Amino acid sequence: MLSTGLPQGAVPRLERPGPLRERVYEALLELITTRALQPGQHLVESELAGHLGVSRQPVREALQRLNTEGWVDLRPAQGAFVHEPTEEEADQLLTVRTLLEAEAARLAAAHADSAGVAVLEELCAEGEKAVAAEDVDRAVALNAAFHAKVMELAGNTVLAQLAAQVDRRVRWYYTPVAHQRGRQSWIEHRELITAITDRDEQRATRSMRKHTEHTRRSYHERNAT
Repeated sequence: MLSTGLPQGAVPRLERPGPLRERVYEALLELITTRALQPGQHLVESELAGHLGVSRQPVREALQRLNTEGWVDLRPAQGAFVHEPTEEEADQLLTVRTLLEAEAARLAAAHADSAGVAVLEELCAEGEKAVAAEDVDRAVALNAAFHAKVMELAGNTVLAQLAAQVDRRVRWYYTPVAHQRGRQSWIEHRELITAITDRDEQRATRSMRKHTEHTRRSYHERNAT
């Protein structure tokens, strides 16, 4: 086990072809958002470079970019650390997420067709299976896919672009409470699907707002313990 906390061989080496700088950035961001790299964890350039099979230069550049975006903290004379979000940061982001997702749900109820609803049903069924199997990583990925599909069905490009800006950070906050939310999260997804199928815009809005607020409260309750 290296000091970065990643088991040897857990991270696939990056292929050389393509924009290496961007791929190193994406790899590190994925490790952070899935919490393979935990908040507050020390990030050692040489060890990360060894995991990814690259030189230290693209790792250094990726860490600088992640610092600019608020994912990593660069501390003088200490090095790089995964950012530890404050309660205020989490609350602000998850509140904005509620606003965006509630409007997406309303628009999805107005515009979704049967094919779109069928995809939501399929994602929900797969999510329920993941929860039953206690496969948290898959449940988190399917949750993100479900919400992305609702956003797609809303049919508002600007709204989708705004949601995309917060999507990964939402996943970062959701991952620690995914097990706690468990099956209840997918029950709420089912309620939302019903509202969208019935083309009930107000009920879809209420369902999504309740759903996202439950996640926000779960995050704060977890951090309070």
